[in-house]
Amino acid sequence: MTKTAGAITPNRAEIRQYLLVTGNYWGFTLTDGALRMLVVLHFHQLGYSPLAIAMLFLFYEVFGVVTNLVGGWLGARIGLNRTMNIGLALQVIALLMLAVPAEMLSVPYVMAAQALSGIAKDLNKMSAKSSIKLLAGNGHQSTLYKWVAILTGSKNALKGAGFFLGGLLLAGLGFQHSLQAMASALTLVLLSSLITLKKDLGKAKQKAKFSELFSKSRAVNILSSARLFLFGARDVWFVVALPVFLSAQLDWSHTDVGGFLALWVIGYGVVQAFAPHLAGKKSGQVPDGKAAFGWALVLAVVPALIALAMNEQWLSHMAPALSLGTESVLIGGLLLFGVLFAVNSSLHSFLIVSYAKEDGVSLDVGFYYMANAMGRLIGTVLSGWIFQEYGLATCLLVSAVFLLIAALISLWLPRHAQATLDK
Repeated sequence: MTKTAGAITPNRAEIRQYLLVTGNYWGFTLTDGALRMLVVLHFHQLGYSPLAIAMLFLFYEVFGVVTNLVGGWLGARIGLNRTMNIGLALQVIALLMLAVPAEMLSVPYVMAAQALSGIAKDLNKMSAKSSIKLLAGNGHQSTLYKWVAILTGSKNALKGAGFFLGGLLLAGLGFQHSLQAMASALTLVLLSSLITLKKDLGKAKQKAKFSELFSKSRAVNILSSARLFLFGARDVWFVVALPVFLSAQLDWSHTDVGGFLALWVIGYGVVQAFAPHLAGKKSGQVPDGKAAFGWALVLAVVPALIALAMNEQWLSHMAPALSLGTESVLIGGLLLFGVLFAVNSSLHSFLIVSYAKEDGVSLDVGFYYMANAMGRLIGTVLSGWIFQEYGLATCLLVSAVFLLIAALISLWLPRHAQATLDK
C-alpha cells in the first residue's frame, strides 16, 4: 500500500492480485448461476414438486452457512488465494458429480453435489469480498463504497448471465452435456488461478483462533441480522416460486424463464454498480444505519403491492384503469423490486467491509455472509413450501414482512454525521 493525502492507495501489484481474484470470482459466478437454473428447470421438467426442488438446494444453503463461518477463519489462517482455489476445485467436482446418467441422480446424490457447490460458492465470495478491504484499507469511505459497488454489481450481472446461459444450455445441449462443458471451462480458470495468485493474500498477521469465528462487533452482529432477513425476503419468491410459476402458470419456455431471470439479475447488478450515486454519494454522504432503515422500508412496500395487484379482482375494484393482468403486474413490480433491492444490497455490502477490522478481515466478512447464507436457506425452503401450499402472492407477502423486520433491525446500526467525500 502507498499513502497519499491521508488515504491508502493500492499499488499495481495489489491491484493486479485483486483483479485476478475478481476474475476468478466472475468465472465461478457464471457457472453457479447456470447450475441453479439447470437444476430448477431440469427437475421441474422431470415432474418434481416445488418443495422437492427447494429441498435439492437445502444442503447448498446449509453448507453455505457453515462455510462462511469456518471459511472466514480459514482465510485468515491460510490466505485468501488458497480458499479461492479450494472453492474453484470443489465447484468442478460438483459439476462432474451431476454430469452422470439420469438414473444416478437420486435426491440424496443431487443434494450432496449441491452441498459441495454451496461450499465452493461461499469460499469464493468470502475471498473476493475480503480482498477489497485489504486494498482500500482504512482510506476514504467513499472509495471503499465505490469499489464494493463495482464488485457486487459486476458479480450479479454475471450471475444473471449465468441464469440465461443455464436455460440456453439446457435447451441446446441437455442437462448432462451442459455440466460437462461448464466443468471443462472452470478447470481452465482453476489452472490459471493456481499459477497466478499470490501466496498468503489476506493471511492474518496473527494466527486466527477458532474461538474468533463469531464476531465480537455489535455493528457487525446487527448488520448480519438485517442481512439475514433482506436475502430471505428475496429468495422466498425468487429461487423456486418464480421460475416454476412462470413455467407452469404462464407457460413460459425454459429459455424465456432463464432469460427473464438473467435480465433481472443483470439489471440488479448494473444498479448495484451505481448505488453510491443513488444512496447519498452526490450529497456528500456515505450510508449509515439510518439509510439502511429507509431503503429497506421503501423496499418492503413493493412485494406487498405486487401480491395485492396479482389479485385481479381486488385490482379491478380498487383501480380499474390499472388492471393490466397478472403477467404485466408481476413483471413490472419485480423490475422495481430489483432496482430497490440492488441499492439495499450494495449499501449492506459497503457497511460490512467498513465495519470489519482490517487484520483478519475475512473473520468479520465470513460471519456476515454466514447470516446471508442463513437468510437464503430460510428463503429457499419457504419458497418451495409456501408456493406449493399457498401460491406466489403469499410468497411475496412473506417477503414484505421479512423486509419490514430488516428495516426495524437497521434502526440499531451506527449513525454518523455528514462526511465530506473525496471526489
